[in-house]
Amino acid sequence: MTKTAVVTAGTGGIGLETAVGLAAAGFAVTVIGRDADRGAKAVQRINAERPAHSGRFRSADLASLDQVRALADTLAAEHAASGEPLTVLVNNVGAMFARRQHIDGIEASFVVNHLSPYLLTELLLPTLTAGEPSRVVNVTSAAVRAARRVFDGVEPPGGYYGFHWYGRAKLANLAYTLDLAQRVQGTGVSVFAADPGGAATDMTNGTLTDPKIVSPPLRLVWPLVRRQFERSTSGSASAAARPSITAATDPTLTGRTGLVIGPSAEPVSPFRAATDPRIADAVRRLSQAHAPVATPANADHLG
Repeated sequence: MTKTAVVTAGTGGIGLETAVGLAAAGFAVTVIGRDADRGAKAVQRINAERPAHSGRFRSADLASLDQVRALADTLAAEHAASGEPLTVLVNNVGAMFARRQHIDGIEASFVVNHLSPYLLTELLLPTLTAGEPSRVVNVTSAAVRAARRVFDGVEPPGGYYGFHWYGRAKLANLAYTLDLAQRVQGTGVSVFAADPGGAATDMTNGTLTDPKIVSPPLRLVWPLVRRQFERSTSGSASAAARPSITAATDPTLTGRTGLVIGPSAEPVSPFRAATDPRIADAVRRLSQAHAPVATPANADHLG
């Protein structure tokens, strides 16, 4: 039976390197992105490695929850028709915004970094469960440590600072990831978070040079902060993809779940706040309010 993988934001950077690594490991890989030209080049790059299975591209704007729903429908239908299991879902999508933006009335960082991967995962859980043993890999970030840990609403109180809001959305997704691992335990679906460390990507090359992304106290020492950002994003995308590839493929992880795979591609302790059940409950309520899913997989959380 063919092993299959879906990698979101897989047409460049860490996502593309993840896709190439999964293809080399024997997976039939589908990369998701907005741009058809980038998608074609990504598939060409994957196929240049002479994998056992050709790469594929599916177009979707992962910032649009409507397009995420349509993508999930398409992927589920394709796997049902082919009979091939969905073996791995890597939610690699991520974005940081220097200025506050909204998508369909919801703050953009929360949409892209949490609601989008949350919704795609929830909608594909029946397909992943049918194809078990399968794995979900959600890409996290060390920026969770800079997050405000208040989840009464999508937007926290206080001013908008892109790096901190990015970290907060990633914290929401990490809390969701660990909560999901508990929720689906025993179904054959293993759930992991992968921390890539840092790499020079389209996201980091632009946003992290703007002092307005951090809170005013940090702006007072911006030269130091900027140097730290530069050091933390100096690695290669291929090295940053290793934790995701490990989480998706390492046979020693078979039967395990709820782990964070760190930048050295080894399990590490999760950020403590992400294990707080109160945060997980608050994130669950926010997620259901803004990206509702009515499926058997989460029926116990509805109402």
